[in-house]
Amino acid sequence: MNNTLIIARKEIRTYLNSPASYVVLFVFLIISGWFFSSPLFLINQASLDTLFSIIPIIFVFFIPAITMSLISREKDSGTIESLTTFPLSDFEIISGKFLASVSLIIIGLIFTLIHLLTISFLGQNVDFGAIFCAYLGVILMGAAYSAIGIFSSTLSNNQIISFIIALLIIFFLFVLQFILFFLPSSLAEFFQFLSTEYHFSNLSRGIIDSRNIIYFGSLIAIFLKLATVIMETRKWK
Repeated sequence: MNNTLIIARKEIRTYLNSPASYVVLFVFLIISGWFFSSPLFLINQASLDTLFSIIPIIFVFFIPAITMSLISREKDSGTIESLTTFPLSDFEIISGKFLASVSLIIIGLIFTLIHLLTISFLGQNVDFGAIFCAYLGVILMGAAYSAIGIFSSTLSNNQIISFIIALLIIFFLFVLQFILFFLPSSLAEFFQFLSTEYHFSNLSRGIIDSRNIIYFGSLIAIFLKLATVIMETRKWK
């Protein structure tokens, strides 16, 4: 666990020293802020519903962008080999980078709490239970997408290719919820269960169901395991 935290701190410092990270965070906050404030000024309605409806869409692009370099950069520069000369297991490297990417996601979400303060200041009734569940949902979704992004980053030393692979996988899982009417009823339920948007929407309604938690936890475990396996294959070559 110590080694994992060391890797996580190293990657967080890299994020904080990278102008690209601030650009990505800025774009995320501008887009999410726009969708929150538009109903407020156009129809005088203050609600976090629009915020939580747009964040999953932003994540489809935002998370591949912040994870595409985590392993690809190391492989391209050759530092992955020197990194593995330290007493670190491949899983510790993967999990450390995973924790760093999730930390950046949480930092971005913390800034969105200003919208909650705005609603409270305007005297709107706030269902803190539902908001907690919605934030839990976006954090779990973000963590699952981060695991996918890290897996994709292990597949190539080209960051753009890693970005595209992650984007395609995440987009596929996200869009499944919206194409169910094209599928036969015998398959619709199965593909609905695979949809990240389906499980997030359940949590955003204020209901914590263990099936949704297990789903996101399983995605995280599967893709981190796959990323570790891909990392280990370099030893067989």
